[in-house]
Amino acid sequence: MTSTRLRPSIRSKAPGLAVERELWAGGADLIAGVDEVGRGSWAGPLTVAAAIVPHDRRVYKIRDSKMLNEREREDLFERVATWCTAWGIGHASPEECDRLGMSAAQRLAASRAIDDLGVEPDRVLVDGRWDFVGSGNTKTIVRGDATSLTIAAASILAKVTRDRMMRVMSPSFPGFDFDRNKGYPCPRHRAALSAFGPTPIHRTSWAFMDDLPWSGVRRAPARGQAQLFSEAVA
Repeated sequence: MTSTRLRPSIRSKAPGLAVERELWAGGADLIAGVDEVGRGSWAGPLTVAAAIVPHDRRVYKIRDSKMLNEREREDLFERVATWCTAWGIGHASPEECDRLGMSAAQRLAASRAIDDLGVEPDRVLVDGRWDFVGSGNTKTIVRGDATSLTIAAASILAKVTRDRMMRVMSPSFPGFDFDRNKGYPCPRHRAALSAFGPTPIHRTSWAFMDDLPWSGVRRAPARGQAQLFSEAVA
């Protein structure tokens, strides 16, 4: 499948391999880029992707997932996934986000993503200032998803995987528009929460829940999170 043309505004914003080449030259063969999505969402999982890219082949048009629209990310997903030497996904469920707190949940999802690679990376590149991987072989890169090709690849894998899960779960919760807002804050999401209360995939410990005037309207049907996530991942 041919991917869509990049918009002029992002054509010059390609991430590179400068950090990766330096590490490869130093003997680190398998370098994983790690990025997360869903930390600021009100509902759904926190998702982390880990990606290892080959030394000698490139996939063009990769950008930080936040620069791309949904169609562009979907067009790139299979190309990125088949290009990677290895890639993995880890989730922390809404229940785990509530029970553990977001920092611990992010570390858990990152651990699951690294385990899902199927190989042990020599070095791990982490987007941002905080090392939420904590494996002892990490390097944090501020704006890494915009400057490191490996992290940018992970950002696309994480974003598309989580978005697909939210679209699958959306019909179970009519009125919340999870297929559109992916569980993030927006006026329609807030209005649905006020009318129906939280669904089983909401992070109910978050402060945004405190002052919602639930109307007493019957809430969305309660279904087990494990069933919902298994259906979404399938």
